[in-house]
Amino acid sequence: MSSDISTNKKARRDYEILDTYECGMELKGTEVKSIRAGKVNIADSFARVENGQMLLYGCDIQPWETAGEFFQHQSRRPRRLLLHKREIFKLEQQTSQKGCSLVALKLYWKNGKVKLALGLGKGKTHRDQRYDLKARVEMREAQREVARINRR
Repeated sequence: MSSDISTNKKARRDYEILDTYECGMELKGTEVKSIRAGKVNIADSFARVENGQMLLYGCDIQPWETAGEFFQHQSRRPRRLLLHKREIFKLEQQTSQKGCSLVALKLYWKNGKVKLALGLGKGKTHRDQRYDLKARVEMREAQREVARINRR
């Protein structure tokens, strides 16, 4: 059983990840139960610093079916991320630069707690994406050729 809950596959395609951070999330009980059931999507998630706090937007945690109406949570509400103040200050300075943003990379379990891998990234242009795809294809062809030669 893998400890990964959800990954954002589009993040590494659309952004050049400069640095990664591990942070906790402030969740409600029904949200944790929905995450355990695998009903979470971080494909369009990003983080922003507001009033000295880091907030995660776009994370979709579906409501837990068996909870009552009083205990239910909103599926796309902003969730507070738990980081040290100096890390938040550093990230606020870095994201104020043009083209830098904070993207959710991976949601996973660590010691029974939900953690989020947050990436500081610069957006890739269409040209950069094509170059990466070309390099990947060339590497795959080279590996196939080496494997073919080693089989002889």
